[in-house]
Amino acid sequence: MPLQDIAKWIEDTKVLSRLTGIAAVCLTATTLSGCLGGLDFAGSTDVDRTVATSSVPSVRNDEDNSDAITVRNAVSSADVTRVDGNPIPWANSTSGSAGVISSISEEQVNGTTCRRFTTTRHSYQGIAKFDGNTCLMGNGEWYLTSFGPRS
Repeated sequence: MPLQDIAKWIEDTKVLSRLTGIAAVCLTATTLSGCLGGLDFAGSTDVDRTVATSSVPSVRNDEDNSDAITVRNAVSSADVTRVDGNPIPWANSTSGSAGVISSISEEQVNGTTCRRFTTTRHSYQGIAKFDGNTCLMGNGEWYLTSFGPRS
């Protein structure tokens, strides 16, 4: 008789083990169905298409303008007779950007003094080379006529 009790106990354990496994699979499927409920497998029209993932925010214009003004000031105050081959570092405490002006060339355009320059900009968006141009106007101020990433 004890042998039958042991055999019955082992068989009951197998049944219990199978039921536990089936319950675990059902519980997992039920839990995951809540995670998958928002996916558009059936072509539903109630999906929010305004959300964008993996998108990179564009660079703020005020940061670009602030860096451009800092570079313009460095270019306009440089002694172009001494710049030849000597890089000019610049830093903008407002944006946290910095860089090195590698070349400045001065030319007269229709009686106006202009300076073309190339600089790097190290910012939170990365490192890039920029080209620009600034001109001395009749009122004695330098105006930036172009400043943008090198293409």
